Amino acid sequence: MLGVVQGLTEFLPVSSTAHLILARAFFGFDGDKFGLSFDVALHVGTLLALLVYFRTEVFRMIEAVPRLMRPREDQWAWMIWLLVVGTIPAGIVGLLFNRIIEEELRTVPVIIVTLAVVGLGLFWAERAGDQSRSERTLTLADAVWIGCAQALALIPGVSRSGATLIAALLLGLRRKDAAEFIFLLSIPAILAAAVGEAPKMLRGGEAGGEAALLAAGIVASAIVGYFAVKYFIRYVATHSLDVFAWYRLALAGAALVWMLR
Repeated sequence: MLGVVQGLTEFLPVSSTAHLILARAFFGFDGDKFGLSFDVALHVGTLLALLVYFRTEVFRMIEAVPRLMRPREDQWAWMIWLLVVGTIPAGIVGLLFNRIIEEELRTVPVIIVTLAVVGLGLFWAERAGDQSRSERTLTLADAVWIGCAQALALIPGVSRSGATLIAALLLGLRRKDAAEFIFLLSIPAILAAAVGEAPKMLRGGEAGGEAALLAAGIVASAIVGYFAVKYFIRYVATHSLDVFAWYRLALAGAALVWMLR
C-alpha cells in the first residue's frame, strides 16, 4: 500500500513524504519498521520508473558524456551540466542538515504547515509566471534556482515536484517543459539518497528479515510511478496546477482536524 502511495504522489506536487508520514500516523504503522530507509526504498522504485520513462533522454546524455567540455555544441551535454549544477544545492543541504530533517522534522505539524505553504505557492506560480520559455533556454543560473527549490523539498511535506515546479514556473518555463526538467533533475537526487541509505536498508533486511517488504515497496512504487509521471506530464501540458494546490490545502486542513481531535 505504501508503495502505491509513493508511486502516485512522488511525481505529483502533493508530497509523497507527507502522504507516507500521514499514512503511518493515521494507520498506526511501526515507525521503526517503516522509517526513512523504507522511504528511500520506495524512492528507488520511483527512480526506476523515471529511468524507464526517460530512457531515451538518459541514453542521449550518456552518449553526450565525451562532449561535456563542449556543452554549447550539444544540447544533451548542456543538459548534463544543468542537472549537475541543479543537484548541488540539495547535496549541500542534505549533508549539513540530514540529522535535523530525519529526526526532528518528520512530524504531522510540520507536514500541515508545508502542505499549506506550498499549496499557496502553486497558486502564486501559476499566475506570476508567463510560461513562455522551453527547457532549451535554461541557463546555469536557472538550474541553481531550481536546485535550491529542490533543496527546500528535503523538508517533509514540501514536495520535490511542487517546489521545483514553483521555481520553474516563476522563471517563465512552460508547465510541460518544467515538469520534464524537474523529473530529470530528481534522478541524481533520488540516486544519491538511495546510495546514502543503502547500508541502513541492507542492515534492516539482514536483521529483521524485511528484504521482502523493501522489494514489495520498490516494485509497487515503480509500476505505479511510471504511469503517474506519464499521465502527469500529459495533464500539465494543458491544465493548471490549481487542483493540486486545492488538494494540498484540503489535506492540510484534514490533518489539522485529525491532530486536534
